[in-house]
Amino acid sequence: MKNTQKSIYLKTKDFLVTGEEFSLLYDQEREMLITSPQPAIENLSKYYESEEYISHTDSKKGLVSFLYQIVKKRALQKKLNLIASLNNGTGNLLDIGAGTGDFLKQAKSKSWKISGVEPNGSARNLAQEKGVILKESITDFKGKKFDVITLWHVLEHLPNLEETISKIENLLKPGGILIIAVPNYKSFDATYYKSNWAAYDVPRHLWHFSRKSMEVLFSKDMELEKIKPMIFDSYYVSLLSEKNKTGKQNLIKAFFIGLRSNFSAWTTGEYSSLIYCFKKAG
Repeated sequence: MKNTQKSIYLKTKDFLVTGEEFSLLYDQEREMLITSPQPAIENLSKYYESEEYISHTDSKKGLVSFLYQIVKKRALQKKLNLIASLNNGTGNLLDIGAGTGDFLKQAKSKSWKISGVEPNGSARNLAQEKGVILKESITDFKGKKFDVITLWHVLEHLPNLEETISKIENLLKPGGILIIAVPNYKSFDATYYKSNWAAYDVPRHLWHFSRKSMEVLFSKDMELEKIKPMIFDSYYVSLLSEKNKTGKQNLIKAFFIGLRSNFSAWTTGEYSSLIYCFKKAG
């Protein structure tokens, strides 16, 4: 990342683990936000040490976890349908940030040859119980090539952004598909909740993307085929944001803010989360 002077977009805090305060710096050239200060790589793991960090567990305790697990289950087939619309047949699939392995388990049942990366040991153990063996780092796949690579709400977590993107591109076959889902800080719910917007999730989220930043961060070899909305995210993120703001899970208020965000996005395209579908030249 270029070391250019950046202004403070807003200040927020770690609502999940430490309560520490962080700034979001605006990178005008890329139209993205950067969490500052960023924890040293060796210290990042402590910010994930919470039973409430849902993507590393299969817990259904509490309203948020219960809703998350229901929606996750229903979303799995939609993800595979999206891949099928972009890729002819099956092949080698790499999921980066695979969590507890449910997406790869579903893909395997549809005849995909699966591989996955998950740094968190507890999540890897849960995946292994489902018959999904995950590696700890993308460097474990050096020299291999994949037909499809997916990152479902993962890119925002990865240190050394530009270097990591280059490594991911190198793992993709010519003509291969790269699918990346990330939060969108230009959505209505982000604007409404400001520093309480749950999808900032500092410092676990190191980067915060706009549509423009996702177009400029990838090489000329990567053609952006389509952008798809994640409709449910505005409701889920609004529910978490209400808790950040008021300390309470205001389901009704969150629903209406999520609904308003989606209505706004029908004309602006700025949904709470977006899926970017790239194809590698070849």
